[in-house]
Amino acid sequence: MNYCLLILLALFLSTASAETLPQLITKIKPSVVAIAIYNPTASPRLKLIGSGFVVKPGNQVVTNNHVVSQLLDESKNEQYVVLSGHGQDPIVHPITSKKNDLIYDLAVLKIEATLPAMTLADSEYTPEGTALAFTGYPITGVLGLYPATHQATLSAITPIAIPQDNSQVLSAATLRKLKRPFMVYQLDGTAYPGNSGSALYRKEDGVVVAIINMVLVKSSREAVLSDPSGIAYAIPVNHLHQLLAQP
Repeated sequence: MNYCLLILLALFLSTASAETLPQLITKIKPSVVAIAIYNPTASPRLKLIGSGFVVKPGNQVVTNNHVVSQLLDESKNEQYVVLSGHGQDPIVHPITSKKNDLIYDLAVLKIEATLPAMTLADSEYTPEGTALAFTGYPITGVLGLYPATHQATLSAITPIAIPQDNSQVLSAATLRKLKRPFMVYQLDGTAYPGNSGSALYRKEDGVVVAIINMVLVKSSREAVLSDPSGIAYAIPVNHLHQLLAQP
């Protein structure tokens, strides 16, 4: 009898665990935002370029620096904006201020509205093998404002560095030439253009441990879509804590 009860309990716990991620996604989606370029003279006026997520106190949005580093055309009144909500009718939030960290490829954008915030992990490294997920807007120009969630495993804590010239991808050749590496998370998970700036969080509780910022390219940029490597990189959250603490 006791053996049967243990089996039933194990099955129950397994089912409960399987329901955790769907529940987390429902809670996390209101904190997931898109980053776009707004051009009042263009058609369409909004060009989706990346992902982001809200942190406390609710008016701060985290993304990658390379997502918002392009020089815009002031003569056309172009500006970066944050989009909340999903589907065909997003809410457009002008950015009131920005602070960034070029070394760690991070940016914090301030908006006037207050949105639900995600919880950040502490500054300790997350153990290898941890089950993770990230929610954002892959291939934003094609798939539109519909957040997608991908699962990943933290494969390794490995030295890496941010590529120059606002590059969003990292080639194997570049990896061999790094001169000033720092530690990042290597993931057994597939990220796409548009996922840059997505929150990488623990599947067990939704706590953010890192920010997606690169994918490993096998041969060319085109291969990111047609033949993805299944390897992505993320910036540990301890570097975000440092940026948030700055004035």
